[in-house]
Amino acid sequence: MRLLLDTNVVASAMLWGGAPHLLLQAAHEKRVTLFTSTPLLAELTDILGRRKFEKKIEASKLSVDQLVDRYTALCTLVRPTPLSGIAPDPDDDVVIGTALSAKVDCIVTGDQPLLSVSTYQGVRLISVSEAVRIIATAST
Repeated sequence: MRLLLDTNVVASAMLWGGAPHLLLQAAHEKRVTLFTSTPLLAELTDILGRRKFEKKIEASKLSVDQLVDRYTALCTLVRPTPLSGIAPDPDDDVVIGTALSAKVDCIVTGDQPLLSVSTYQGVRLISVSEAVRIIATAST
């Protein structure tokens, strides 16, 4: 299964674990293939660098750059297809554009407005819990 994890899912996986972390684990175990793009990695770096996450970053014993590098190593990097006006938030068009370039099956996000897109050009937008369920079902 080919997935694109929205940056909110990646940050949550790195800083809190839980269900989002299971998606990273599935990538480590080669049960899914993850894709990202330079703009999404820049957004992840920005998010992880926010002051409100300082304690979580410190607790990880890794720098923001090290966390982003580890995530990048799990992913295949693609150049996003330029899009405009697809997502409710224009900043999320790059998420959909990256997914289209990567020919992913699903975008996994916790962003409710983005989830409202539901499907775009064959790419499904799904929640973390749905992604975990699909991967678990495929593994049995």
